[in-house]
Amino acid sequence: MTQAPTPTADTVRRLVRSLLGAAAEGDVRPAASGAAPATWWVGTRHVLRLAPDREAALRQRRELRLRELVRAHVPVTVPTSVAHGEWAPGLTYTLDAKVAGGSGEDHDVSALGEADLAALLTGLREVSVRQAETLGVPRAAPRPLEALRQSAERAGRHLAEADEFDPARPERLTGAAAAQLGVQPGAAPVLVHHGLTGEHLVVAVDGRVRGVLGWGDAVLGDPAEDIAALALCVGSPAAVRAATLAGYGARPCLRGLWLARCDALVHLADALAGRPSAPAGAPLSALRTRLRRAWEPILLERVTELRGDDPPDEGPPSPAP
Repeated sequence: MTQAPTPTADTVRRLVRSLLGAAAEGDVRPAASGAAPATWWVGTRHVLRLAPDREAALRQRRELRLRELVRAHVPVTVPTSVAHGEWAPGLTYTLDAKVAGGSGEDHDVSALGEADLAALLTGLREVSVRQAETLGVPRAAPRPLEALRQSAERAGRHLAEADEFDPARPERLTGAAAAQLGVQPGAAPVLVHHGLTGEHLVVAVDGRVRGVLGWGDAVLGDPAEDIAALALCVGSPAAVRAATLAGYGARPCLRGLWLARCDALVHLADALAGRPSAPAGAPLSALRTRLRRAWEPILLERVTELRGDDPPDEGPPSPAP
C-alpha cells in the first residue's frame, strides 16, 4: 500500500497559489497541532482541508454534496467551497470560505441563539432521507441506552472515588427509564449532523448561531444524538429548549439528555484512567465542563411521565423521503 504524502506548509502554499493566483493572501498555518495537520488556515478568509487518506476523501466528497442539499433547509451558514479537487493522487481537498464568527467553545449561546439551534434541528428533519441516501449518507442504528447506562454507572462510581462526581444526585437513569426512552418502533430516521460540538458551531458575540461546520460525519439516524451533542456544548436546559422549539417531544429530548450524561461520565472516567475515548485529545478541563453542562437539571425530566403507547418520538410528522 502506497504511503500517503505528508502535507507541509510549502504543499499548502503551492496549492493555494494555484487556486487563487494573485488573490492568495496571508500566511498559511495549521488549524491544530499534529504531525500531519489536515486543516489549514489560509490568510483570514479561507480554510483548506486536506483528506489524509482515501476513506477521508470519500467522506469529503460526500460532505461537499451534502452541504449543498442541506443549505436550502437550514437558516445558518453552511460552508461554501471556493475550490475542490485532489492535492495528491486519490486524496481530495476543499478550500472553503471562512464563516465569520467565533467558536461555540468561546461564546455562550443566547436565547436568540437557541432559536437558531431550533431552526437548525427543524431543517435537518426536513432534509429528504431518500436524497441523503442517494448522496451516500449512511444509516446509523440508535445506540442501546441500557448498555450505555451500565457503562455510565461504572464510570460514575470511579469518578465518585476520585471526587469528580456526586453519585447521590437526584437525577438517575434507571433500567426502567432506559427502556422507556429507547427509540420507538416506527420512528423514522432523520439527518443527524453527528458533530454539533463547540468547534463546529460558529457563534457571534451576541450569542447568535451564525454557522455550522463539520458535516463529514453526518448520518441518518436518531435525532437524540444531536440533542445530546448540544447538551454537552451549550448545556442541557438550552439543548432541550431548542429541541422542544423544533417540535421534538419528551422522549427524544430526554433520550438526548441521558445520552449526553452517560457519554460525559464515560469520557471523563476514561480520560482520568488514561484510556482512549471520544472525543480524542480533549483536555480534562473541557471534559469536566461537558460533564457539568450535561448534568444541569431540567424541568422536563421532573414532570414527564412516559407511557408505552406514546406516539413514536412525539415529534411532528417527518416529510416524505
